Amino acid sequence: MPIRQVVINASPLIVLFKSGQAELLPQLFEHMVVPQSVYDEITAVKTDAAATQLPTVTWYNQTAVPIDPAILAWNLGAGESAVLSFVLANPAYRAMVDNTAARRCARALGIATLGTGGAIVLAKRRGLITSVGDRLQQLKDAGLWLSEDVVNLFKQQAGEA
Repeated sequence: MPIRQVVINASPLIVLFKSGQAELLPQLFEHMVVPQSVYDEITAVKTDAAATQLPTVTWYNQTAVPIDPAILAWNLGAGESAVLSFVLANPAYRAMVDNTAARRCARALGIATLGTGGAIVLAKRRGLITSVGDRLQQLKDAGLWLSEDVVNLFKQQAGEA
């Protein structure tokens, strides 16, 4: 089933804006949600690329999200909790998170996820970019930690290895 709707956590937004790749999001997804807690977390740092650019784009919906008790028990950050709670209540959406603890919680609760690197692979599969290698390096340069094994896996998934 194609991924058309995502709810996005802070980390993917921060590294995509910082690496100059946020323009891929509206090309990849029909509907994007940024929980209020994620928006607040990003815009609190006034000089960050995401903080200055997120308020100016119009391709997402911003919404307050009540935290589901099943998510609350995992003691995640406010943004991760909101993202996973939203998807738990709206299973047609995919949770876009990079945080390991949030991904463990999602897996335990049957919540579908997509990481930032996975979005780059998706962009290649949809013909939006020609190569994932440079794009993944841009994410790493912007602060996303990716091991060489994970980079190689993404390249393989994109048909580049």
